[in-house]
Amino acid sequence: MLGKIIEVRDELVRVKMSIDIKMQPSLSNLHVIFEEDNKKIVGEIISIDEEILNINIIGEIVDGRYLPGVQKKPSFKAKVRIIGLDELTLILGPSQKSDDTFYLGESSIYNNYGINVNIDGFFSNHFAIIGNSGSGKSCGASSIIQNLFYKPTAPTASNVFIFDAYGEYQTAFGNISTVNPGISYKNITTNPKATDEEQFKLPLWLLGTEGIAMLLNVESPNQLPIIEKTLTLLPILTRNDDNVQKYKNNIIAKCLRDIILTGKSASNIRNQIISVLTYYNTSELNLDLKIVEPGYTRTLKQCLYVSDNDTMQAIEKVVGAVSQFIIDDLDYANWDPIAFDLEDFEHALSFALISEGILKSDKVYDYANVLAVRTRSLIEGPYNTYFQCKEYMTEDQYIDKLMTTADGKKAQLINFNINYVDDRFAKILVKLISKSLFNKAVNEPVRASKAYHILIEEAHRYVQNDIDTELFGYNIFDRIAKEGRKYGILLGFITQRPSELSETAMSQCSNFLIFRTMHQRDVNYLETMMPNVTKDTINTIKTLQPGTCMTFGSTFKLPISVKIPMPNPAPLSSNAKITAVWYNKESAPSQEQKPAEPAQQAPASNAQTPSPQPDNSAPQQSATPASAPAEGSTPAQPAPQAPASNAQTPSPQPANSAPQQSATPASAPQPAAA
Repeated sequence: MLGKIIEVRDELVRVKMSIDIKMQPSLSNLHVIFEEDNKKIVGEIISIDEEILNINIIGEIVDGRYLPGVQKKPSFKAKVRIIGLDELTLILGPSQKSDDTFYLGESSIYNNYGINVNIDGFFSNHFAIIGNSGSGKSCGASSIIQNLFYKPTAPTASNVFIFDAYGEYQTAFGNISTVNPGISYKNITTNPKATDEEQFKLPLWLLGTEGIAMLLNVESPNQLPIIEKTLTLLPILTRNDDNVQKYKNNIIAKCLRDIILTGKSASNIRNQIISVLTYYNTSELNLDLKIVEPGYTRTLKQCLYVSDNDTMQAIEKVVGAVSQFIIDDLDYANWDPIAFDLEDFEHALSFALISEGILKSDKVYDYANVLAVRTRSLIEGPYNTYFQCKEYMTEDQYIDKLMTTADGKKAQLINFNINYVDDRFAKILVKLISKSLFNKAVNEPVRASKAYHILIEEAHRYVQNDIDTELFGYNIFDRIAKEGRKYGILLGFITQRPSELSETAMSQCSNFLIFRTMHQRDVNYLETMMPNVTKDTINTIKTLQPGTCMTFGSTFKLPISVKIPMPNPAPLSSNAKITAVWYNKESAPSQEQKPAEPAQQAPASNAQTPSPQPDNSAPQQSATPASAPAEGSTPAQPAPQAPASNAQTPSPQPANSAPQQSATPASAPQPAAA
């Protein structure tokens, strides 16, 4: 017995202790049981003084199951004791590993108690890893993936796509196949100078209207029909075919006819026709087109002569010459798709612009011509190289190629190093690849027969509330967040600024690993996003040590503080070593650093590692036996022992021994050493 209940107020229970707190290990954050009439209510110690324990009620154990929340609060006659190991297992899960769990880390509260997370519960839902810079997010993500893929029963049919904002995961995963030969890792880089890695390529024809609109930074829905028209013309205009000229003539002729019919002045009509035919012409339809009349022949340009009174006397001849190239029933739709690049797109765009009447009004010209300007900028800029793909492939074939290594093996881990492009362009690439993955998942013959996981480092840069919903009616990340689970495509956000992410996408996350977070706006956001989190837990988040996180969500029955082990090898996420750089003590790590050799075996079970004890202190009882049983076996439980108290009838003591006992029974898990 820890003591007697003296007050029950809301979710807080105050207990007057019957033990000497000065002789006990730290009881802060330990769980307790209020027991009466075969009923067990679970609480957490949130604060202590010399006489009083303040305990928050968090749930109850009913029929061998832990349930969050309580129907009835404990009465004053309830016995109060530290939770037992078997009861703690109902809340935190088994400390031993199994095939259907992955090792997350060790409890920060209970010595040597391993936190093993159900794989289905965590990875069949969207999740977020949150924390300030330097709090351990990247190492935490790397540790989770390594613990999954280092297992002998590794997920060989998995498809994990990582968008690596800084190029730091290559060192963590580059040699993962040396630990587990059944797993293959593939790194795709945006570094155009890389010679020993696959360079990022994205076929332009797979983007569709929406993808091209993202690429050209479209800002108005009025620009979308022009892109649609361009994509319609591309399969025609990029072919070396006799029919191509017929289609070009038809587009140019309709444009010229529209110019003539605008009713503008003759000089204005002449100038626009000359302008169009100067830049858009064929061997048949151009300014030198022969117009034959009785007795003489003139060129089209000569027929455009305008008199001093602004009259074009041969305008009917011009209309007749142009109209002969117009074919109203030409089929522009039913053409087989074809590979094209940005130069091909620019050529087709020019015909789409005149087809859409770019010269009809200044307003049309302004929003239409900007597409041509941005296309030209892409062609002349450094990012053109990413779209230079001449071999036609379907979207399925492209994704399959991404998931295939250079030696033809299936890659389970695909890392996109997007460190070499700016944030705006990186955001576009992340969206486009995610959109293709969503399409592939949706079109699988058997729904959710394959799983695709998208992990996005620095997700607040790319998953935002932006203009996509206004332009296309949806944001791809919001769509995946809302619809992806039923198709087997899941999102994992790694971010330091959760408040800057799309609210819709974040609202669909079911599990959270939260490292130290100090920005008040983000703390407030987390508090409102998870309404059942207490103020004490929120305050704890602000002071977490690097590498320690709080777990929340559907997979975790209550928030748990977990020390995540350092990955081996670690990602290239350490801070710059200023003294080393300033004083040339050692060379700073290069962005192109090769991956370190990982450990040649799976990490040892956490149950076998004794926890550190304070200097000059007696060793504490471990939450698991000192000699851990083989994985999957049932550990022997130490005999229960009554907690110490200041009652007048002490427990029997060995001869000549001191009567002092711990408040924590031998069968109960022990608090971690301070």
